Amino acid sequence: MPKRFVVAASEFSELSRSDTGFELAEGLTAAAQQLHETSSPHATLRTAVRLAVRILPGVEYAGISVIEPKAHRQTLAWTDEVVRSADALSAGREHHPHLNRLWTAPVARIEDSAAEDGDLALSGLGLRSVLSLRLRADRRRLTVLTAYARAPHAFDESATRIGRLFTAHVGIALDSATLREQLTEAMRTRDLIGQATGILMERLDIDASEAFASLVRTSQRENVKLRDLARRIVDAGEGE
Repeated sequence: MPKRFVVAASEFSELSRSDTGFELAEGLTAAAQQLHETSSPHATLRTAVRLAVRILPGVEYAGISVIEPKAHRQTLAWTDEVVRSADALSAGREHHPHLNRLWTAPVARIEDSAAEDGDLALSGLGLRSVLSLRLRADRRRLTVLTAYARAPHAFDESATRIGRLFTAHVGIALDSATLREQLTEAMRTRDLIGQATGILMERLDIDASEAFASLVRTSQRENVKLRDLARRIVDAGEGE
């Protein structure tokens, strides 16, 4: 299950909320730097929601969630508990029009949740404006940054444009962090399998290729990942 984070929205006060001239460029540059300095995909998401509150005009709360077919929704990072409450309202609502738009468009907005075509459940939380921007998309799931405001009509075309620029930076940073994590895990797995192979070589008096083949056969027979099997062997060897 993906990790979850609760973060404060009081940081990054040096970043400009203006969309004019160099202030916007400087704000996005500072945001990009902070996003790329994160140590993991989870840290990238946590930083992104913090920054969204500082960078995007009108934003008071922000969250990142994963949305699957039939509107199953899991919140991964948020700046306030009201974000989790808002996301929970849409979870499981298969025909939620706001979420459905995101499968075919990069942006979806609710201008006023208290209006006839809005979302009265959201207005009950005091959230009148919603701006959702896709971060990642495939056939099975969407990763979405959603911004909220208490005032109606808080997000105009300028906010949407800045939001799309910002999410482009977030997406690149997230891909980079994911790749770094995968490479690190691959190195750890290689070392772990090497240790397990060495243990089997000594224990069974066989060579490296035979030991590795034994690992693979056992992994297939027990339907367990090679990494997990290697961890069991190493842990058992350390306990002897």
